[in-house]
Amino acid sequence: MAETHYSLNRDLEEARAMAEGLDDYVQSEMLYGSVQGAGIFSADSSMPSLTIGGLLLRLHRLQKLEGQMSLEQKAILTVIQTEHDRVRNEWSVHYIQKVSNEADARLRGLEAFFAECDGDPEGCANAYWPEAQRRTILQEIVDALNKYKMPDSDLDRSLKSHDAQLRRLTEPTDFIWDAKLQPVYPQEKYWWLYAEPTGETEEQEVE
Repeated sequence: MAETHYSLNRDLEEARAMAEGLDDYVQSEMLYGSVQGAGIFSADSSMPSLTIGGLLLRLHRLQKLEGQMSLEQKAILTVIQTEHDRVRNEWSVHYIQKVSNEADARLRGLEAFFAECDGDPEGCANAYWPEAQRRTILQEIVDALNKYKMPDSDLDRSLKSHDAQLRRLTEPTDFIWDAKLQPVYPQEKYWWLYAEPTGETEEQEVE
């Protein structure tokens, strides 16, 4: 995962590729789009799927880390943000529908993870890091909807319920991603990035 060995350059390149494909993506039926890399990350490199949540994830931390950027990097970030905002404004209905579908899919992913934890606590612990990213993207979606005055009360309720399950399965630990990202994700808000599965089922904990 990119979050375990974080590269600001890679985040910027991935965000730029996502922004360049965003217009076509929001008008399509697909939930997970594809992007082509450029520069040091060519089309042969492993690029993440294009989703609005994936772009929001990168935009958030790039904005938080902007003080570390060169003037050229800052200019690229401005272009990315401008393109995102343009697509969101011009295709607002499509944008909201895409975000809603993505949130539903990521919530179902968390539910599958909970079911895995019930049946295989050790496997649950090994599979946690992708779920931590999934939960972080969900937070980016919620924050964006609130920022753009498009709150989703159903999503808020579902996320609160899922968080209650996630808290029962985890215990506090040190920040699990690359330390370079820790300033972006304060523990009070992003508590799941400071947690790991206990490796036990609820029944085992009761015993």
